[in-house]
Amino acid sequence: MSLADLPKSNVFTSKLPADPAFETPEISHKAPRQSLGPRMVKGALFTYVRPEPAEETELLGVSPRAMADLGLKPGEEDSAFFQAVIAGNEIAWTEEGGGVYPWAQCYGGWQFGSWAGQLGDGRAISLFETTNPQTRKRYELQLKGAGKTPYSRFADGKAVLRSSIREYIVSEALNALNIPSTRALSLTLLPKAKVLRERIEPGAIVARFAETWLRIGTFDLLRARGERALIRQLSTYIAEDVFGGWDTLPGVIPFGENQSLPKDIQQIDNPSRGVARDEIQISNDIDENRFARLYREIARRNAKTVAAWQAYGFMNGVLNTDNTSIYGLSLDFGPFAFMDNFDPTYTPNHDDHMLRYSYRNQPSIIWWNLVRLGESLGELIGAGKQVDDESFIKDGVTDEKQETDLVQRAEKIIERTGEEFRAVFLHEYKRLMTQRLGLKTQHESDFQTLYSDLLDTMEALELDFNHFFRRLSNLTLSDVESEEKRLAAAARFAHAEGFGGIGTTEESAKSRIAKWLDAWRARVVGDWGTGESQDQERQAAMKAVNPNFIPRGWILDEVIDRVEKKGDRKILGRVMQMALDPFNEEWGLDKAEEERFCGDVPKYKRAMMCSCSS
Repeated sequence: MSLADLPKSNVFTSKLPADPAFETPEISHKAPRQSLGPRMVKGALFTYVRPEPAEETELLGVSPRAMADLGLKPGEEDSAFFQAVIAGNEIAWTEEGGGVYPWAQCYGGWQFGSWAGQLGDGRAISLFETTNPQTRKRYELQLKGAGKTPYSRFADGKAVLRSSIREYIVSEALNALNIPSTRALSLTLLPKAKVLRERIEPGAIVARFAETWLRIGTFDLLRARGERALIRQLSTYIAEDVFGGWDTLPGVIPFGENQSLPKDIQQIDNPSRGVARDEIQISNDIDENRFARLYREIARRNAKTVAAWQAYGFMNGVLNTDNTSIYGLSLDFGPFAFMDNFDPTYTPNHDDHMLRYSYRNQPSIIWWNLVRLGESLGELIGAGKQVDDESFIKDGVTDEKQETDLVQRAEKIIERTGEEFRAVFLHEYKRLMTQRLGLKTQHESDFQTLYSDLLDTMEALELDFNHFFRRLSNLTLSDVESEEKRLAAAARFAHAEGFGGIGTTEESAKSRIAKWLDAWRARVVGDWGTGESQDQERQAAMKAVNPNFIPRGWILDEVIDRVEKKGDRKILGRVMQMALDPFNEEWGLDKAEEERFCGDVPKYKRAMMCSCSS
């Protein structure tokens, strides 16, 4: 349907408290736009605030996948109303008829391990929620770069074209790789907006959407301010209106030796689906309540997402708690990157001198963030069955023994949730790596003999992470049936200039890869057999999970340069088309360009780094 006809709602603003200074849309709408700028906001989860009108706009692109997922008809992007809405020049509210009024969220965050205080949507303004009439999925649509809000601090509320192009492409690329992510609908250039970052740059707006934009940092701020009633209200909203009800949340896993996996573990949409019984042993001796189940759900979702990041070599670059989604989405793209040469210490953030957010640290950092969430929910999850007692709701902990019991229970629940986080992460990581290696089954020895050995080899020989898996997909069993053939096949994984690594020779590199290929071939034969048709089926399965194209840093830099400085608008659409179908062999575009973007990364453009404003 058209954007005008798309059903719009405001469940978030109708169920959660607004900024006391602008309690209603009417008050906010009548206020001068400049009065909606930076200040401290307490006792609220959002402020009603309208986008700043854009003097001149140019729609640079839309994602057809995003259009379909929102329920928008093809060609709707050409309508004047669509282009006005996604540029912030139209809102779904009028003084006469009411409707849904835009808002910006209030939250805080731990940044690089230090408490940063109030942060919030400094350059993002949500327009409305919409539910796809066919899929029944509800999304919150917002604009990034549409002007100042109370949470802009010392900034301008704008976004530059450079960072907007990066987010526009990577949001859709991650979704196409089946990695949970926020989405990007459109990219709009603001030709007359000049924004100061490292230099004066053109401004832009990304219209983006997600099931929710709530973060761990939302809870952080409420805890820091002692707003315990709001923590309870927000938790209830998330359980009932984001996750679909308390009864959808996972309970404790009480299985023993003779029990099958509980039903909630086996649900296809549950992030912990398929956790092996021997990977997680959890007792049922703690008095749990529904808030503990909410905590567990958030932890499981994030475990699954970070496992996908590790399996596909994606790094967020700045995993502060304000950039960690309660829904388990990849969120807020600044100095992100996909891995080029495999290096577990790599971080794409040039300000991350301590490597806090490096590739190898991402799982532990996400858990660190989840422990902060556990602390924010501590009173609720530690209260056990008393959580709904009237006296507890009103006064909280009132005596020393009650406080001791509550703290001990909360600590045990956080510790146990950590065990689940680890189990879900490992299960999901192993599942994805098993698929990427073209195997049907998992052996206990695979983690060491295949995964770890492969990563060690990649690191030592400076092999490209994602290219390795795609090139492995192209190998037939006959290509690796003898030592001579395995040595020849090993050459396929080298860069154009050869293998890297200190002390490595071409012969030693090929020998090391050939040894690994021998172990891999044995596992493939065990799972698939040696028939030609089975081998072709295995290759097709591998190509369906190992991308031929990913939006690497050097490609995005070229796109930015061609769009911003050379006026090349078509390159954006071509790269988006490749990002939306990353497993294709070809896309019917410029063949030379396709091969270049899918080929060897230029030597001096590997492992690029950028700033948080990128």
